[in-house]
Order: sequence, then C-alpha cells, then structure tokens
Amino acid sequence: MSIEFTDKIRRIPVYPTAGGYSLGADFAMLASNEAPFGPMPSVIEAATAALAHVNRYPDPSNMGLRRALAGRYDFPPERIAIGSGSCDILLSAAEALLEPGAEVIYGWPSFSVYPQMAAATGARAIEVPLDDEDRYDLDAMLAEVTAATRLIVLCNPNNPTGTAQPLQAIEAFVERVPRDVCVILDEAYIEFSSLQDTESSLDLARRNPNVVLLRTFSKVYGLAGLRCGYALCGDERFRVAVEQVRQPFFCNTLAQVAAEEALRHQDEVRRRVDLVVAERVLMVQTLRDLGLTVAESQANFIWHALPEETDEEAVLDGLRERGVLVRSGRALGRAGWLRVTLGTAEENLRYLAGLRELL
Repeated sequence: MSIEFTDKIRRIPVYPTAGGYSLGADFAMLASNEAPFGPMPSVIEAATAALAHVNRYPDPSNMGLRRALAGRYDFPPERIAIGSGSCDILLSAAEALLEPGAEVIYGWPSFSVYPQMAAATGARAIEVPLDDEDRYDLDAMLAEVTAATRLIVLCNPNNPTGTAQPLQAIEAFVERVPRDVCVILDEAYIEFSSLQDTESSLDLARRNPNVVLLRTFSKVYGLAGLRCGYALCGDERFRVAVEQVRQPFFCNTLAQVAAEEALRHQDEVRRRVDLVVAERVLMVQTLRDLGLTVAESQANFIWHALPEETDEEAVLDGLRERGVLVRSGRALGRAGWLRVTLGTAEENLRYLAGLRELL
C-alpha cells in the first residue's frame, strides 16, 4: 500500500526548471531570463540591515512596498497585490477564479506556469496558437471566449518568444472582452519593450475593473533570488481574493525591503535596460547573419530557430560543454528552437562562438 494523492497531482505538469545552478561562476547562465546585473549596492545594504529583524514575521499587509509602488505609478495602494514572485499571484488568481466547468484562455507557446492554472483547479485550458509573427493572436483568442470563460492571460512581451503586441491592440482587445472575464496582462518583461514605456498600460487597469497588470522585481531589478512580484489591479477585490487563498506572510521581509529600495533607482533601471537592448540588437543581427530565423524580441532574451534537421539536444549538450546554458525549445513548447537570455557582452559572445562551432 502507498499513500494516495489527489487527481490534480496527476494533472499538473512539472514546471521545466533550468539546471546549472551548482556549476559555478565559469558558466554563462543564459537559461532563466535572469538579469546579468546584481542588486544595486543600496539594495544589498537595505536587505542586510533587515536581517537583524528576521526574528519577526514580515509585514502581512506589505504596506511599505505597496505604498512605494503606489508612489511610483500613481496607483491606489489598496489595488496593488504583492506576491512571492509573479507566479504566486498567477496561481492564486487561478485558485480564486477557476473551478471545474470554468475556462482559462492563453496563447501557446507561452509561460510554462499557465497550464498549471487549469490543471490545479480542474478548469479547462484553451491554448491558442501564436500568430505568424509569434505574437499572441488576439482575434483568435476572442473567438474562444464563451459563457464559461473566467480568465484570459496575455503575456506581453511573451515568454518564450519575446514578441509583443502594441498597446493599441491590447486596448482594443480588452474593450471586446466581457466585463465579467478577468484579463491578466502579464508584463514581466515590460521594461525591455521598445513598443511602449512602462507606464502607458496603467490606464487599462485604471479604467477597467476586470484588468490586472502583473509585474516582477526578478528581471530588470536583479532580485530573482528573493522572489517578489506585484499586480496593479483594476478592482481591489482581486487583491483581497488572491490574498485570501494564500498562506499568511507570503512575501518575506528581505524581498519587501529590497524591492522598496530598488524602486528608488529608476535611473539605474533605465541604464540597465539600455545595455540589454544594445546587446539584443547585436545578438539578433548576428543570429540572422548566420541564416537563422529570429523572433522580434521585446524582452531580455532571444527566441531563435535551429537549422532544419539539427539535433536540438546535441546543440544544448555542446553549449554546456563550452560553459553556456540556454533553454530548450522542446521544453518550452516548440522543438527546434532555443531561448537565450541576454547576459553580459562576454557571455553573449561566448554563446555565439559556441553556436557557430556546433552549427
């Protein structure tokens, strides 16, 4: 006899995590869309000072960080949700909104957490293929909306393709969605987009109670290891609902303190974005010069095809032997492609050199 688990344990797909975290500093870690920059010095100082008080539980209201975000975006603090990474808010939204008989719509391939939302709740997942430019196909998604639809997730820029729809297209989409359907606009990579600035989509959440903008401190702020994300909600009830289904103290003290301090340094954020975008331009052009198909990235990573008949696993193994880790397209929903995080200039050149040898 053995213990029995629930049906949802059999339904939930295993998240395709990247390996390599024990390989040491000699590896170019280009597999998880992390920032190549460490936390800003003042962020380290703030988190270090907070260590002296970790005998106390973290602020359960997250009020300091919520007020800091409210000041940054001119947004009501009561409509800002905090999470242990943006995934925490996504999965909590699924628990609050979905149930057997309900439907959730998202594009595919896209963020690997989305399939877990339906699997964990018994809802039906509707995966809509991306359009010919590897962007979310908004018209096709609208065609899938039914009376059972509870949640639509738009990843913009999309992970793993890096592509994005312009804000005007997103606005037109939201106008056509029924008001009782929640639309989560997952903007984890919005700081890197050249199609819009980071504040231009805020009016969507200000004007539409069913819209939620989902963002993170894991990428441009360099705080992936502390796990802190947030949502700007069109309706305060969304924040209350996702907090209700989670454990208490879901965001730790160091994450809250570090994120609050990081918000004070927008000049450094813009400098980092400029560096990443410059590397993105060089990487895309070099890959295209090699004759490879490359998606139009608006993120801090590149999604590109391998030549036909290329053994994807052999390329991944060869890159690993050369001290470079990238993500398999097969694991992310499309075999024969690779997702490559933009690292330092040296790391990016190491990837390109290794790829040239292997191809």
